[in-house]
Amino acid sequence: MDVEILARVQFAFTIAFHYIYPPLSIGLGVVLVMMEGMYLRTKNPLYERMTKFWVKVFALTFAMGVATGIVMEFEFGTNWATYSRYVGDVFGSALAAEGIFAFFLESGFLAILVFGWNKVGPKMHFLATIMVSLGSMLSAVWIVVANSWQQTPAGFQIVGEGMYARAEITDFWAMVFNPSSMNRLSHVLSGAWQAGAFLVLSVGAYYLLKKQHEEFARSSIKIALVLAMFASLFQLFTGHDSAMTISKTQPAKLAAFEGHYEESAPAPLYLFGWVNEEKEEVRFGIAIPGMLSYLIYGDTEKPVTGLRVFAPKDRPPVNFVFQTYHVMVAIGFTLIGISLLSGFLLWRKKLFESKWMLKILVVSVLLPQIANQAGWFSAEVGRQPWIVYNLLRTSEALSKAVSAGQILFSLILFAIIYALLFVLFLFLLDQKIKHGPDEPDSMASEYSHQKQLFGT
Repeated sequence: MDVEILARVQFAFTIAFHYIYPPLSIGLGVVLVMMEGMYLRTKNPLYERMTKFWVKVFALTFAMGVATGIVMEFEFGTNWATYSRYVGDVFGSALAAEGIFAFFLESGFLAILVFGWNKVGPKMHFLATIMVSLGSMLSAVWIVVANSWQQTPAGFQIVGEGMYARAEITDFWAMVFNPSSMNRLSHVLSGAWQAGAFLVLSVGAYYLLKKQHEEFARSSIKIALVLAMFASLFQLFTGHDSAMTISKTQPAKLAAFEGHYEESAPAPLYLFGWVNEEKEEVRFGIAIPGMLSYLIYGDTEKPVTGLRVFAPKDRPPVNFVFQTYHVMVAIGFTLIGISLLSGFLLWRKKLFESKWMLKILVVSVLLPQIANQAGWFSAEVGRQPWIVYNLLRTSEALSKAVSAGQILFSLILFAIIYALLFVLFLFLLDQKIKHGPDEPDSMASEYSHQKQLFGT
């Protein structure tokens, strides 16, 4: 097989597997802050049990995220050495900032969060929970900044020529606040909040259907539902904001999102369809005429740049980008519907008795994960054929010495290891969920060490 295809498949596979866990950690971190904050405010031991239970799940997802994230950094050196040399100053600085400002913060307080219940005071423990949650989100900040620079490069200059050419930072903050970084960040974070919130909703609904830990489940659902509704509605705005930026900075990607080929014409919004790239048309689709023009310009007659403006060699794989983008959007609206309907039923005091709604909540845990993956693929494949937009093609970024056989061998090896890791993750998660929260009688009173020590 072709070296470029294998290298791209390997990176896509490893990052897709890794991207299961960071969104869960980020979302669960926010849920933990909400639960422990409720405990400090009310002193209700139920919130303590909830926090302790979800800390165990958070620790599991955090460990999986770290283990699966290390591999990608090695791939930059093994498979993408030309890319690493070309953008090392830029990409490396963002990754270094992630390590210094985010990973150390997150890791430094993680031990207190997991093991510090009877060793530090309640406020100190709550501070650790906030710091871990903040660290997980700061980690996302720098990763998204690095990736967004590839989408919309800024704050740099090219020095050297030929094979010695490389990007050098001239304005660090222009690099950080490149045209797409902030709206992409808000979109990524809200997707992560959804992932964490719907995991809690799923487990809570499962317990209610099984008639286990019912008080725990009801309170968990109430807290997670607040985050799920906010994140789902916020996703709608951040997604629109991101699409507006793409229309200005990456028009080929936006045209691929909707299979819009006309050079300059009012553009429809497809609900679904299948793009025939040879005939340059969308088949079997239902479209709302002029709606894409309206969403971008507020005018259904305003023309939108189409794919025919770009040479075929400069277009992304249109149908793949079209399908993944529409899967993401469809799931996004589905999650809004599920969260708002659940909120309505909760308000009418019927949610916990509605078995059909609880069953939907149980399976809904998969939807944010699918949407996150589909969104990531539409964003990354939509950038093709550029690895750094309009600067460096993906085909030019490969290592010169690596062979197809070497990449294929490592890909198979990663697939085996990741399959084992995923089975282990599912087994441990299943064990924690089946065990459930510690019952009040079996759980030592929180901060008993401090109470005994200070006689309070």
